[in-house]
Amino acid sequence: MKIECIKEQLEDALSKADKIVNKNTTLPVLSGLFLSTNQNSLSIKATNLDIGISIDIPVKVSEPGIVVVPAHVISSFISSLSKDKNITINTKNQVLEVKTSATKTIIKTLPSEDFPIVPEISDDKTFLIPARDFIFGIKSVIYAASVGSIKPELSSISITHEGEFLVFAATDSFRLAEKKIRVRQVPHFKQILVPQKNAMEIIKIFDRGEEEISISIEEHQMALRSQNVYLTSRIIEGTFPDYKQIIPKEITSKAVLLKQDLTNSLKTSLVFSDVFNQLTLKLSPEAKNFEIESKNSTVGESVYIVEAVLEGDDISINVNHRYFTDCFQSIATDSVSLSFSGQSKPIIVQGVGDTSFLYLVMPMNQS
Repeated sequence: MKIECIKEQLEDALSKADKIVNKNTTLPVLSGLFLSTNQNSLSIKATNLDIGISIDIPVKVSEPGIVVVPAHVISSFISSLSKDKNITINTKNQVLEVKTSATKTIIKTLPSEDFPIVPEISDDKTFLIPARDFIFGIKSVIYAASVGSIKPELSSISITHEGEFLVFAATDSFRLAEKKIRVRQVPHFKQILVPQKNAMEIIKIFDRGEEEISISIEEHQMALRSQNVYLTSRIIEGTFPDYKQIIPKEITSKAVLLKQDLTNSLKTSLVFSDVFNQLTLKLSPEAKNFEIESKNSTVGESVYIVEAVLEGDDISINVNHRYFTDCFQSIATDSVSLSFSGQSKPIIVQGVGDTSFLYLVMPMNQS
């Protein structure tokens, strides 16, 4: 192989591919990047067997070829070159030679015949969506997915088609987040479950993208394509919880308040929360009083009075501080509503005037 390329384009592609590489693998080849030439382009592939990526960049090909090179080494090296614009890459006797105007570097390669194939999924049926919308949908719910659950469906992001919306949802059984994104094109799938770990990588690869991505689905696999990036991910077999059943139908108490006031009070309360991250929300609509209380036997306690518009019955309910706080990153409006349906039912959190996002948080056992 002998190619010439622009350093900035190579650096960007290597950085994206390096995110997919398995850093703690017992198979050395999975820590590498597979480089292969096409007519006027270089294809850079990486896989951890659960998710795979292929990125094409334009290059001048003098001699075609393939090579597998340690991902971290070449990615770190290329990003360290601050002055050079053009790079020549050449393979000789099991090594990769990288030349610039100021440097000549040799990197030992890995056996290319052992590199696993990144699966090619048919694009007969594709669904187009702006990358920013798809990533926004995932970001709005991913924090609610379970990490390392023995139930794979709880460690996944559910993506469902409902009418004119793509609905993203995640739950760890203690809280649930749902985000609806309006779409112009009807997708060809009803529901897919994307592993939470893979969804994190999808965010890293396509975040800040302004292009449209096409989504193809086959049994156990999905593929996302943009202008020069092709990514495949395993999808989970299983049934996502029918969470519509647990959304309370009757609201007995409600608080409407500024999101900034609420987040400020929660920062203060966190200082005094106990090992269980427990907070107590106390609503007294008749007395026009909303308090957030936190206690820690070794530190002290705090009561924070928050200005709010209240209605309904008095209620005192315990919640996990982190679970309650996580959702505010997904609420774009200045005001939020908290809806209550009694001591044992989940609290509904939404932005005022925005029905596209719904968050449920289960109460903790009352003490």
